[in-house]
Amino acid sequence: MKGIFIAYDQAYNMDIVDAIEVLGCRGFTMWQDIAGRGGFTGEPHLGNHAWPTMNNAVLTFVPDEKVDDILAKLKEMDEETPDLGIRAFVWNVEKFC
Repeated sequence: MKGIFIAYDQAYNMDIVDAIEVLGCRGFTMWQDIAGRGGFTGEPHLGNHAWPTMNNAVLTFVPDEKVDDILAKLKEMDEETPDLGIRAFVWNVEKFC
């Protein structure tokens, strides 16, 4: 099992959740209106007068075999609208109950 943390521009709204659900991932936790700045490109999303946009984030836990499909879909979405920005990070899950 893997955990995938996905941070993205709030303009995507529910598009990210819809994308992972289509790929068979039902469970997730979402945070809305979070501030941040990417490590590679793009502008800060700080919710202030200078940088008014914000980010959202999703954390989902999926079987190993779903990770590549999810990352491919997110990459496709990011390439369609590179100015918005999507980043996904995958962790191993040791145990769950």
